Amino acid sequence: MDEHALRELLEQVQRGEAGVETALATLRHLPFDDLGFAQLDTHRALRAGFPEVVFCQGKTPAQAATIIARLAAGSGPVLATRATPELYELVHATLPAARYHALARAIVVAPTALPQRPGRILVICAGTADLPVAEEAALTAEVMGNRVELLADVGVAGLHRLLAHIEALQQASVLIVVAGMEGALPSVVGGLVRRPVIAVPTSVGYGASFGGLAALLSMLNSCAAGVTVVNIDNGFGAGYAASLINTLAADNAQETKDVAGYTL
Repeated sequence: MDEHALRELLEQVQRGEAGVETALATLRHLPFDDLGFAQLDTHRALRAGFPEVVFCQGKTPAQAATIIARLAAGSGPVLATRATPELYELVHATLPAARYHALARAIVVAPTALPQRPGRILVICAGTADLPVAEEAALTAEVMGNRVELLADVGVAGLHRLLAHIEALQQASVLIVVAGMEGALPSVVGGLVRRPVIAVPTSVGYGASFGGLAALLSMLNSCAAGVTVVNIDNGFGAGYAASLINTLAADNAQETKDVAGYTL
């Protein structure tokens, strides 16, 4: 339950449209819902601004489907990452509103999409092989209520491809840069912009890339100031962090506008 839903419930009680017992039945599931095999954090949207996200890898299809269905009973969107097509079929049978994003390997249940905040998140990936991780990052940020654009296959082996989009890079509020192999792209982007850059190493590469470890170490040792790094293949983490940054920027802009217009 998010802050909007909780406020609406309390206002319904105040107006006499909902009884105290109804409200208690709803609030009884806060702050968590015990499923036996999982403790769902139903308080997270109210506390952190976005509902709990389901990491499906390692869970049985039945466990993941049950968690997704229970979260979908709330008011906010549901995002499930590392989901298989087989899991989606199971979820879709009971939740027709569920949508599967194959490249991102994610399930989204969003009956009411969150309003898009100002600012734009730009997701850049070095090669087409990096697209699954880039798509996971882009989808995460989009579901969280952000305007997102994706720029694919602009790695350093053909730097002119990236420089052709320099205006888009410099106008973005936050940039997520996804790369495997030697992981050089975030350093290049970091030297071209004055915005936060979130680097995502991928496990794409030949043997000496060590499953993304080479790219991770390159990004951690970036000579460009302001580049932060998430874990290997963690597109979700990058998208979530970018959304938090963009939310903070939008909130600060609104506060400045309110002060200037004396509407506090």
